[in-house]
Amino acid sequence: MSAQIAGFAPASFKEFTQQREEPDWILAQRREAFEVFQELEKAPLDPEEYKRVDLRTFRPEKYSVSGTGSGEQVQFSTLMQDRGEFAGAVVHVDGRCVQSSLNEDLKSKGVLFGDLKTLLVEHREILEPYFLKRAVDPGRDRFSAWHAAYWTGGTVLYVPRNLELDVPLYSLIGLQANGATDLSHTLIILEDGASATLLEETASASPDTDGLHVGAVELIVGQGAQLRYVQLQNWNSKVKHFAHQSGRVARDASLQWTVGALGARLSHIHQDVHLDGQGAHAQVNGVTFATDRQTLSYYTQQTHHEANTHSDLLYKEVCRDESRVIWRGMIKVDPPAQRTDGYQRNDALMLSRDARVDAIPGLEIEADDVRCTHGATAGQVDAEQVLYAMCRGLSRYEAMHLIVEGFFSEVYDRIPVELVRETLSQAVERKLGIGM
Repeated sequence: MSAQIAGFAPASFKEFTQQREEPDWILAQRREAFEVFQELEKAPLDPEEYKRVDLRTFRPEKYSVSGTGSGEQVQFSTLMQDRGEFAGAVVHVDGRCVQSSLNEDLKSKGVLFGDLKTLLVEHREILEPYFLKRAVDPGRDRFSAWHAAYWTGGTVLYVPRNLELDVPLYSLIGLQANGATDLSHTLIILEDGASATLLEETASASPDTDGLHVGAVELIVGQGAQLRYVQLQNWNSKVKHFAHQSGRVARDASLQWTVGALGARLSHIHQDVHLDGQGAHAQVNGVTFATDRQTLSYYTQQTHHEANTHSDLLYKEVCRDESRVIWRGMIKVDPPAQRTDGYQRNDALMLSRDARVDAIPGLEIEADDVRCTHGATAGQVDAEQVLYAMCRGLSRYEAMHLIVEGFFSEVYDRIPVELVRETLSQAVERKLGIGM
């Protein structure tokens, strides 16, 4: 990447900001982030995080924010949108909000849910102290700075103190135009004692359009609050997908974070979970299914800052054809974080000889009274299991589906939202059928 990428060079950035019609304080933040972006573009990426991610075929000059589509609403083939009832829904297409709704009763109680571009201005006093300040670090690397300079919109959820939302909310991030760039941002803030569930999905309008997503997710969970956040990544097989995602969990709070990775040609996610207060709990669930020549990469960190905190990460991956999945996981324990309980596990199942999985767990512990463990497994489908099932009347496809479904079931069982369990199961079945 060069500091003079067409579409993201200084002249293009100036034109971009002139078209935004934003208040001076937002433009000032963008300019500061763009200066950081120019510096970090010249700097090498962290080899520990990126050395297994081949970026040689990534051509950022093919994309530009100015080349983004009209944002008019089109029909997307989604997995969750039409299968459940939601208390509110937000839809973004090519970085522009085309639909936003919220239950009137929740509005009257102070809930904010909608387009980031609009709500950040209208409710600056609530949102500005959190936006790109508490969770995602704009100076982490070139991708986080790129996002901070060029973010185009996104979804905001703010739940006031002690308010419990019983019905989930829904967010869709869509790419429509060829060469479109989406830099959407998801910001969720739960005040102390609040609870909510947000289901978020990414989708492409066409299987043939190329697109780029450089996103960010910030999850702020207040004391005693409970957040369930699901992100199902289902881009087409040409999209490039990069994101920094971070959760901050306060004292006695709980975060359940579920990710599903099915689409994209190339994807890399930097995912952080910070246990900031005593009694904080985080559960991270991941389901990945890679086919063809996809490369899907996750760099996860579970950081325990205070005592008596608990984190539990379980990622399951299935790879087929010549696909590759990379997972680098780290549990970090700060010196004050005594009596930490941290766990991470990654299991991979390969359906072909040419598929590859790199799973690298790690620990960095600076406290002496902890229980931290990790593990990783990888293996081929047992041919005898397939034969056994086929001998009992199942087709090869049915046998493979049974094996894959059983492999993922441990993650499904951890998810309390039935819609999410069913959606993930059907998405895996649909993808398994391609090329079988």
